[in-house]
Amino acid sequence: MISNLKSAGKYLDQPLLIAKYKKAVTPVFIGGAALYDINEVQKSPKNEKKRTAINTTAVLGSVVVSALTAPKIAAKIAGKKYEKYSTKTIQNKNTNLINNFVKTEKVSENTMKILEKAKQKVLSFKELKSLNEEVTKTKSGQKFFNRLIPEPENITAKDIRDDIGRLSIMGLIPVAGGVAGGIAGEKIADKKITRKKMADRIKEGSYQYLANIFLCNVGAGLALAGMEKMNVKSKSARAIGMIGGIITTGIIGGSTIANLIGKKIINPIFDGRFNRKLSLKEINSERRPETLDICLHSDDIATIAVMSGLKWIEPSLPILYGISGYRAGIGYRNGKDKIKLCPNTV
Repeated sequence: MISNLKSAGKYLDQPLLIAKYKKAVTPVFIGGAALYDINEVQKSPKNEKKRTAINTTAVLGSVVVSALTAPKIAAKIAGKKYEKYSTKTIQNKNTNLINNFVKTEKVSENTMKILEKAKQKVLSFKELKSLNEEVTKTKSGQKFFNRLIPEPENITAKDIRDDIGRLSIMGLIPVAGGVAGGIAGEKIADKKITRKKMADRIKEGSYQYLANIFLCNVGAGLALAGMEKMNVKSKSARAIGMIGGIITTGIIGGSTIANLIGKKIINPIFDGRFNRKLSLKEINSERRPETLDICLHSDDIATIAVMSGLKWIEPSLPILYGISGYRAGIGYRNGKDKIKLCPNTV
């Protein structure tokens, strides 16, 4: 018997459900971006509609394309196999697995109906729990059940290094795409882009990537390595520890590090002036963490889940990373020179 919580995990990790979810991400992402684009244009002043349409479309178009292609590119760079979650392949695998199981194992009429459905379709929560209650009474049944819906692996810090690299590349691509789209849109709309606007996009890209993506991944990995040394085996304890690592290196430290890079490296490149020694308040004066930044750390929770082997989370990462890419593309700043979250005000 498995708990309702574990049953929910099994339900969500059904390969056929993941395949459907993965297919849905692309139209949902594109449709959502299109609706947001239309809304931005409609609410802009009449004399700014054309400029807003060009800027917003350039940023969102670049972000959507880069975010959706990022998983395949990241897998190739990291030297890992890209999982396509082909529905037909999964159905054939399920059919062979179930046919071989029922040849040697006797099951009830109701369970047989559930197994027949599992060959081609996603099982409901109730069906999955019923199937588990009967087939996992034996070792062979338990093995079959875990092959039908693989268990999340309790991976090691050594295993996680490849995933950190892959997921960090997945996050970098839409952020870079957003910056490129923002600069291109500005040049198309105004025939030029000021040094400040270009610097703002690059600084926000640095902020989004370091504070909201890369350093959070590193923090999760370091936390896991520490728990391994302490011989912590519990998956829940590991997840909590990795969240702690994210809070320390990303939410607390990442913002300051990203702002320091913006002030000390990116600003001088564009204005030629090297800053004097800055106080912590001055470093964070131009860009402070806010509610949406904290919400964006939902992608880090998703990252932890992916690192922990929960496959159903991963298809959502392009959308989550895409939000960071959009904010980088509009050069969002919320300090003294406050800029609204709208391309026509950048």
